[in-house]
Amino acid sequence: MRALLAATLAAAACARLTPLPVPGGQSFGDAQRAAADRAADLVARLTRDEKIAQLMTDAPAIPRLGVPAYDWWNEALHGVARAGTATVFPQAIGLAATFDTGLMGRVATAISDEARAKYNLAQARGDRSRYHGLTFFSPNLNIFRDPRWGRGQETYGEDPRLTAAMGVAFIAGMQGNDPRWLKTAATAKHFAVHSGPEADRHAFDARVSAHDLADTYLPQFEAAVRQARVASVMAAYNRVNGQPCAANAWLLGDVLRRDWGFEGYVVGDCGAVGDIFAGHHAAATREAAAAAALRAGTDLDCGGDFGALRGALAEGLVTDGDLDRALVRLFTARFRLGMFDPPGAVPWAGLGEATVDSPEHRRLAREAAVKSIVLLENRGVLPLARSIKRLAVIGPTADDREVLLGNYAGKPAHPITPLAGIRAAARARGIAVRYVRGATLAGSGRSGAQIVDALAAARRSDVVVAVLGLDPRLEAEEGDSRLNPAGDRQDLGLPGAQRRLLEALLGTGKPVVVVLTGGSALAVPAAARAAALLDVWYPGQSGGDALADVLFGDANPGGRLPVTFYRSTADLPPFADYAMRGRTYRYLDRPPLYPFGFGRSYTTFRYQNLVVAPGAASLSVDVQNTGRRAGDEVVQVYVLPRGLPPFAPRRWLAAFARVTLAPGERRTVALSIPPEALTSVDESGSRRPLAGAVDLAVGGGQPDAGGHYPDDARGLVAPSVAVEPATGKSK
Repeated sequence: MRALLAATLAAAACARLTPLPVPGGQSFGDAQRAAADRAADLVARLTRDEKIAQLMTDAPAIPRLGVPAYDWWNEALHGVARAGTATVFPQAIGLAATFDTGLMGRVATAISDEARAKYNLAQARGDRSRYHGLTFFSPNLNIFRDPRWGRGQETYGEDPRLTAAMGVAFIAGMQGNDPRWLKTAATAKHFAVHSGPEADRHAFDARVSAHDLADTYLPQFEAAVRQARVASVMAAYNRVNGQPCAANAWLLGDVLRRDWGFEGYVVGDCGAVGDIFAGHHAAATREAAAAAALRAGTDLDCGGDFGALRGALAEGLVTDGDLDRALVRLFTARFRLGMFDPPGAVPWAGLGEATVDSPEHRRLAREAAVKSIVLLENRGVLPLARSIKRLAVIGPTADDREVLLGNYAGKPAHPITPLAGIRAAARARGIAVRYVRGATLAGSGRSGAQIVDALAAARRSDVVVAVLGLDPRLEAEEGDSRLNPAGDRQDLGLPGAQRRLLEALLGTGKPVVVVLTGGSALAVPAAARAAALLDVWYPGQSGGDALADVLFGDANPGGRLPVTFYRSTADLPPFADYAMRGRTYRYLDRPPLYPFGFGRSYTTFRYQNLVVAPGAASLSVDVQNTGRRAGDEVVQVYVLPRGLPPFAPRRWLAAFARVTLAPGERRTVALSIPPEALTSVDESGSRRPLAGAVDLAVGGGQPDAGGHYPDDARGLVAPSVAVEPATGKSK
């Protein structure tokens, strides 16, 4: 079958490309030449109209040169999206909750395998439509600075270091490690300073200090460029300090290309080039807007506004050299993806139908879902006892397939809702399950009929599992939701109907296990009275099985919060304020409901023998599983600086590692602290090595506000670690 597929693709490739000879007998069809040279050769053969057409995402064919049509727009945030059946992994925020870069790499590799398989199959049948290419608008590296943002679910949370580590692992898995070929092209988005409000994004000006820009909003993009060599970057819709991102020569030229050495192509978010004129009013005409974007470094337009470059050329606003520069970058990517060569030349030519939704990928989706679950409270009810005979499952997201998916999802072949997973596991144990919806997803829930049925089911049960929270109809991208077209949330609490249901269930006296769904932090103070509290995020196609694994003790939860859970909206600055003071665990000056990095386990861990290596920016610590169950611990290292000015963060994550320990097992965990973690950003935005002494906290979460752990059971602090100003290394 693979041989037949390869032969079919080879024939298709030959049919779509007939290289033209040039002096010396070489051409852009010569696979032995460097990709950039081949791209330059091809671009030199294009007419002006052909060049302009190739600068937009729906690039047409050029039959006279054998160049096939290509649509650059594809999505793969947590699985290949919008192209039919695909394995759907947990939403990005859930993957971040795993704190497991190795797992992220395996997930991204599975996604890119399916991406290549779908591309091969589409090419074989001559399908070059949108969502069937190899250039993906993922990952989303924006910082989830405010839990009200509807697209925060697409991110890796609120911390730049966690975001950078997960993003680098994702990009590496998507692009592969072949020295010549790109497996797929990943796109780091949205560059930069982009995190709502969604309704205003086409005209919004994100005002941000030089410190916050360098300390919070840019580091993860720099890591994507320097460490992962990301193939593409997407310019955001918004302005930054008055300048539209898609026409921001400082961001796209000085920072991205000059300072970081980015060599790939920049794509404007879909419609962002047009927004320069119509939304931001930063250009007098569409021609001027298109010219400003192209000159600044936007190479590819998603939206068709680069069609105005014809007029811009006539007006002298851009030159042929501006067109050629962008086109060489674009065609270099296509050559590196192997689009102009026989499929046999590319390592992934044999991937086909059997790759998509394979048994291996289904198992990986379940593993990722299990590892993403965060146990926030447990008063001895979990894992559920074998003596339980009757279980009530209640809540509006318990049997909702949409709650598995989140934004930018594919179509799972075997979606398992929370209810379905619980029922299957309970049936195998002889436990009767009764399901009642209990409340509407949204609204105030003034009608009590649903609650009456829910209470009746709860009173006849031994334990209640209340599945509550959000789904993509309540938090989403602008325009994607019927219930909430703006996409963002107005407050952090559960909708009124769900709050009433939860209070009623807690009043029955039955043990209530609360399971939260959604892609952002929820303020659920009432859940602190529950017997247990879990967050499962948008867990992907195997979410129900993963939840059942944890509830019944077949798996031990080890996820950690990638965001702060605030007590209420009153704890947050105004949504449109991009200053970091008062936001995220790094700047928060009041106690949260649950802190970043927090999560419980069915077992216990002890930390001992913390050793910080002199001058080596590394440390080691002994971690022991002191309980009776195997479990995962996320070892987290925090820098607690001294004497920094008020605009600087109070603390920050420096390193982390997820380790699995058998009962009683002790392991020495060694962690390197990257040099940039021992620096701070001054008011001008310059990063400088820390001077003097810092405390290093190492544990299963953050230390308390005073910089201490209650005892060594969950962490240790190395006080007064001296840092050499010249090197940024500890000594």
